[in-house]
Amino acid sequence: MQGSPSLRLMTGIAMAFLAHGAYAATTLTMTTEYPATSMPGQGVSTFAELVHAKTAGGVIIDASYDASKGIKSGDMIDAVEARKVDAGDAFAGALATKYPLFGVSSLPFLADSLPKARNLNKAARPAYEKLLAAHGQKLLYTTPWPASGIWSKQKLDSVATLKSLSIRTYDATSQDVMQKAGAQAKNISFADAMPLIASGEVNAVLSSGDGGAGRKLWEYLPHFAEINYAMPISVATMNLQAYQALDARTRRAIDQAAAQTEAEQWKRIDGRLQQNYASMRKNGVAINASVPLPVRKALKDAAADSVSAWKSAAGPEGAAILKQTAKR
Repeated sequence: MQGSPSLRLMTGIAMAFLAHGAYAATTLTMTTEYPATSMPGQGVSTFAELVHAKTAGGVIIDASYDASKGIKSGDMIDAVEARKVDAGDAFAGALATKYPLFGVSSLPFLADSLPKARNLNKAARPAYEKLLAAHGQKLLYTTPWPASGIWSKQKLDSVATLKSLSIRTYDATSQDVMQKAGAQAKNISFADAMPLIASGEVNAVLSSGDGGAGRKLWEYLPHFAEINYAMPISVATMNLQAYQALDARTRRAIDQAAAQTEAEQWKRIDGRLQQNYASMRKNGVAINASVPLPVRKALKDAAADSVSAWKSAAGPEGAAILKQTAKR
């Protein structure tokens, strides 16, 4: 190509623009009920940035956070299927109320470490994809949450304190476990829980340091008990018609952005716990890494029947996931 470097650069940009078609960018909406600073929020923004880069601005992901579109995790599959939004990120535990299969990642004390959570996610992924396809959508990527603990007003130092909790849980299984342990439990979204926490009606929350930090739970609940209950996931999904309306090159770019976001999210989790704990301590949270044995035993005893109950609800696919996970 002849001419000055600046002319060659301008010509190259023009050719790239023409290659993508001289049309207005396609805008796709994507939402999550979590803050932009949370792991799922970071996943959405990472995906949006990668899509923009890989399509040279041809596709713009219009992202929204904090349930600003009025869609909570439990309703996300239905909302994406009805195309209220083109794509969404949802906490899998909340989806499990309607679709039990998604409850596997938040089963108590099943995947209490990152390697176990990775194995479980790999084993479950084909089943997630199949279920989403049946609802007119495709799985984009998954996001791991740091291990769930208990945020509370008082230090969780005895079984009596455990029984005094009025706790927000994140799925039907965790609600059942906490009730069996003697606590009062409400299975509600973070968006619905915050006013109850602020009023004192709810005095504890089952959540990771990540979700709690994003919601500034330390303003009301200054204690965090590290019980490693589970390392659940969030799921990002896209309406299949919205996806298929894109040309082949753009679909490939979406696929690449999704795969890269997933890799980034599972890599990001490694240092996330330390970041969360630093932020929590800075804001006056007392982190209890040595929860008394009687409290741990009470929780594990209360969780004993959870896996078999989930297998009954999830059916053969659920049993196959657990079997495959055990082999890894």
